[in-house]
Amino acid sequence: MKYAFIIGSNAFIVPNGIISYADKDGSKEILRINSIYHTNKPGSILSVDLNINDTTGTAIKLTANIIEGNANFKVKEERDSVKVLRADGSQVIHIQQLDDNTAMDLEHNITAELELNSPIAVIRIFGDFKAEDLNISAENEKLFINDNGYATSAMTGKNQLEFTAAGVVI
Repeated sequence: MKYAFIIGSNAFIVPNGIISYADKDGSKEILRINSIYHTNKPGSILSVDLNINDTTGTAIKLTANIIEGNANFKVKEERDSVKVLRADGSQVIHIQQLDDNTAMDLEHNITAELELNSPIAVIRIFGDFKAEDLNISAENEKLFINDNGYATSAMTGKNQLEFTAAGVVI
């Protein structure tokens, strides 16, 4: 089962729903897709595990969309969306499963890869957060990992998506 992660204006198509942080000491999951929303399955939802920090370094950990031990953040959950918000309502991260029509309205280079690879889900990620020592900023148009910027790319890999100090590895 392939997943497509849309981050900024980039598509990363990988064989599983996991994004990791990796360095010379190994790797650590920062996002895992547990389940996806299906229009023909009543009660189905997008469910994620998350292990990140906000931009100040405060740990945020979700297990199946439930925040663990930090009252400074709240989770706003919909059937196809999970948002982590600060106490003031500002967003740390938004993980959204795109429907087929929205996914096919993305840029041509991305839709061509989606058609070719037929992922089970297209997951869009927005936010400003940290994964270990990496600053990650995902906007509509760009993905920044520390000072490395990525825009308008479509990559397919045989391994999980990893963020490293050197950039994105799949």
